[in-house]
Amino acid sequence: MLDALVHADRFAALGHEARLRIVRLLLAAHPAGLVVGEIQQELDIPASTLSHHLDALRHQSLVLQEREGRFLRYRAGAGVLREILDFLYAECCSRNQVVKLENTA
Repeated sequence: MLDALVHADRFAALGHEARLRIVRLLLAAHPAGLVVGEIQQELDIPASTLSHHLDALRHQSLVLQEREGRFLRYRAGAGVLREILDFLYAECCSRNQVVKLENTA
């Protein structure tokens, strides 16, 4: 049950159009990531709004933050995103006999 609660919080953090755009952009820039100014320029999100969204994503480890001098670099939290995919696959596909047969072929 704890697993579902953890993922529910992660899905809640992803449940905003701007946050999904941020995660997709950072996945496209993986593994190098982007500095905040690059994210802001690419997505045309005001700085204060972007900061709010990045904090929500960072709180769930969906994005990782690293200081580079006076810049903040963000990377996709690939490990956590993989956990989400594994959770979805296990919950929605593991009981399906067709999927089991396809995976053994």
